Amino acid sequence: MTEVLTEKTALDRMRQGDEAGLAWFIRRYTSYVSAIVWNLAGQAMTAQDAEEITADVFLTLWRYCENPTADKAKGYLGAIARTRTLNWLKRAGLSQALEYDELTLTADGPERAVLEREAKQALRQAVEAMGPPDREIFIRHYYYGESSAAIADTLGLTAANVRKRLERGREALRQRLEKGETSYDI
Repeated sequence: MTEVLTEKTALDRMRQGDEAGLAWFIRRYTSYVSAIVWNLAGQAMTAQDAEEITADVFLTLWRYCENPTADKAKGYLGAIARTRTLNWLKRAGLSQALEYDELTLTADGPERAVLEREAKQALRQAVEAMGPPDREIFIRHYYYGESSAAIADTLGLTAANVRKRLERGREALRQRLEKGETSYDI
C-alpha cells in the first residue's frame, strides 16, 4: 500500500534524500509555479524557457529543502518562481512593466543589505496590516503575479475595482512607509 504524503511528510522525505518527496511537490505545485512564471513574463519567454525556470524552482527546493516549513512551502516556491523569472527578464534585457514605483536604495556596501532587509520588513508589516480584501489583492498581484482580472474573478470584484484598490493601497503604503508607520488606513 502506498503512503499518502502530506506537505510535511514530503519535506521530511526530501530532507532524507528521498526523491519521492520532490516528486510529490512537482505533481502538486507545477501548475502553480508555471502560472507565476507566465504571469510575470507574459509573451517575453518561450515555453522552453518557462519550463526551465519551473524545473529550476523545484531543483532549488530540493537543494534547500531545509529552509521552508511545511506550512510555508507553497509560498517558498512562489517566491523562488518570482525571483527566478524576474532575474531571467533582467538577464534577457527585458523590463517587466510594473504598475508601481520600485523602492530604490542608494546606500553602498553592507549598509545596503541592512537597509534592504529593513525596507522589506517594513513593507511586509504594512501589507500584513492591510484589511481584507486589500491584503489578498496585494499579495496576489505583487507576490504571485496575478492579473487584475484574475484577482477580480477570484474575489468577486470588478477588474476596475481591483486596480483602484491597488492604486489607493500603493499610495497609502507609500505614505505610511515614508513616515515609518506600518499601520494601514484608507
